Amino acid sequence: MTAWPYREISGGLEVFIRVTPKASANRLQGLIANAAGSARVKVQVTAVPEAGKANAAVIRLLSKAWKIPRSDFTVISGHTARNKTLLITGDSAALAAVLRQRMGL
Repeated sequence: MTAWPYREISGGLEVFIRVTPKASANRLQGLIANAAGSARVKVQVTAVPEAGKANAAVIRLLSKAWKIPRSDFTVISGHTARNKTLLITGDSAALAAVLRQRMGL
């Protein structure tokens, strides 16, 4: 995989994820790549994809796994899709370092 699953922007980090709702367990499964080589963080949640429940479960899971406050996460695209972009507000370089360390990148 040649790309990072995030992009540093002014004021934070855009993180690209692929969500599987209604899974048997909540888990962070690592990275996946599409045919174009774009990387995404693969996430499974037990929540159903209705009324924002799956999005909230994704944020809870990533917040706990990466030790970043939930209030710093926002879904900025893909609200009803499996492929989503999250914004994590804060220092982009520091957040990128945290993601690389916590995910073993």
